[in-house]
Amino acid sequence: MTETIVISPTSRQEGHAELSMEVDDEGIVTTGRYFSITPVRGIEKMVIGKRPESAPVLVQRICGVCPVTHTLASVEAIDNSLKIEIPKTAKKLRQMCLSSHILNSHAIHQFLIAPDFVPDAEYDKVVKDVSEIRKQAQYVQDVIGGEGIHPSDIRIGGMAHNISKNTKNKIKTRMQGLMPLLEEHVEIMKGLIEDKDFPDKLGEHNQPVFASDDTYGSNRAFSMKEVEEISPETWYDDSKIGKRACSRIPLYRGDAVETGPRARAAKYRNFKGVGVKAQHLARAEEMLTSAQNIIDLVDSIDPSAQVMAKYSLEGTDHLGIGVIEGPRGTNVHTAKISPEGYISDYNAIVPTTWNIPTMGIATEGFHHEYAPHIIRGYDPCLSCATHMVVRDDETKEVIKEDMVQL
Repeated sequence: MTETIVISPTSRQEGHAELSMEVDDEGIVTTGRYFSITPVRGIEKMVIGKRPESAPVLVQRICGVCPVTHTLASVEAIDNSLKIEIPKTAKKLRQMCLSSHILNSHAIHQFLIAPDFVPDAEYDKVVKDVSEIRKQAQYVQDVIGGEGIHPSDIRIGGMAHNISKNTKNKIKTRMQGLMPLLEEHVEIMKGLIEDKDFPDKLGEHNQPVFASDDTYGSNRAFSMKEVEEISPETWYDDSKIGKRACSRIPLYRGDAVETGPRARAAKYRNFKGVGVKAQHLARAEEMLTSAQNIIDLVDSIDPSAQVMAKYSLEGTDHLGIGVIEGPRGTNVHTAKISPEGYISDYNAIVPTTWNIPTMGIATEGFHHEYAPHIIRGYDPCLSCATHMVVRDDETKEVIKEDMVQL
């Protein structure tokens, strides 16, 4: 006999989502449907008709957890639309800012999953170490990006400022000083994750991985022509869920995909693990990769180098594509700039949007009690993923029954 079990909202994530599961007599999930119920803000529409400089400032407000990722994806999309080649040092500063953001975000996620893995005797130490890791990562974000939360120095054409020799030395000293603690912390977390009594390969699925780069992002790693966004009513076999869901469903080559740390590790680092444990292990290892990336990059920075390109804001309606490998996966922003120099089109397909259909699939074949662990393995961010609005087709008034694309 089939039973429906609903978790609403799912916990320890950014934003609100619902997980609806059909389970058999033994409690095994036969059909899992995960979907956003976070209200829309319409930020992509807010930038239309505005000057290009407005877009990075507005879209970084999509989310308070991953603003650096959205800022970078936005400037990369507009740079690409206007065919701007930014200075090499500016690119390195952007890469450092992203690496510090990934380190910071992964540490936050380990705080969220600590109740699942960390015993009471080790809890205080793990949380204290997470705080120290975040403090040092946030410092790098602050001094390079201008601000830690909404980085004001990441600009179209490059960066507003280079770093000084003194700042360069401070970053290197701080990050090198952090490495022993970070290495110890990662080993502790990996041990606790591997020792967790989970079913074998919990969360394993057959969906392909999706990643564009090991550490930063590349719009040359895939073709936008093979990306399709469909309505939730087309994807979900339950019409009520399809009408309530607040995000589109992106497919690549017709498939739902998994993006994020495990996908990057599998594609670029020969990582073989699958399922929830593998996601957490890949995320922990990526903290070390990100920290080392900062150290390597800061060594190569020339404080006297130019960090801003000369450019014109006159566009050609060329579709610019910005791709950033954020903490949760591949973040794709696209933009067009009109000949008059205004944004004529803007869209974002963010990591959690890619993962939403896969998260539901990943719960299938396992007992429903493990479903929250499977969802948390993706570190979902629902405010980023929400791109739908409820309205009446005739009156345009907001209602609850009909779902249309923004």
